[in-house]
Amino acid sequence: MPKQQIPDREPIGDVFTGVISQFDNLNILSPQPLDSTVQIAEGEFVVRYGITYLGKSHYSIVPNLVVVDYGEMMVGEEAWIFLTERSNLYPRADVIGYRNDGKDEMLVVKELDFAIPFDVLAYATTDETEPIAKLSVLIAPTAETPERLMKYLPRYDSLADWQASRE
Repeated sequence: MPKQQIPDREPIGDVFTGVISQFDNLNILSPQPLDSTVQIAEGEFVVRYGITYLGKSHYSIVPNLVVVDYGEMMVGEEAWIFLTERSNLYPRADVIGYRNDGKDEMLVVKELDFAIPFDVLAYATTDETEPIAKLSVLIAPTAETPERLMKYLPRYDSLADWQASRE
C-alpha cells in the first residue's frame, strides 16, 4: 500500500486592509485610522484564528494541518470545518500549527478548549508565524468585512459605539 503524501501546511486566513490601533491596552482593527488611538501597524494583514489550549488560556494554536485517526490529513478550510464542527468525534486527532507566540506546535484535539472564544490574530504576511497583535475588536462597516472575521471578532460601527458598550 503506497504511503499517503503529507500535504503542505495551510492555515486559514482572511485578508483585511486597514489599521491596527491600540486603545486601553486592547488592539483594534479598522479600515481607517481612528482618533484617540495609538496606531500600531497599517497595510494589508492576514487575520488568522487560534484555538485556545485547555487549561492554558494564554496559549492558542493556529491550525494548519490536522491528522485524524487512521492517517486522514486535512489543511485549510477543510481542517477548520473539521475542527469547529466534528473534532469532538476524534479527540485523539493531531492538530499541527503555530502557537500565538509563533512557536511550532502539535497537540491532540482533546487538549483544546472550543468553549472559549477563538483568538483573532493579525499577521503581516501569509508566511509569518508570529502575529503582530491579538485583536480585541473590529471597528468597521459590515460591507467591507470578511464574514468569518465578523463571526469571531466583536464588530462595532464606530469607536464611540464600542466605548458605549463597555460602560
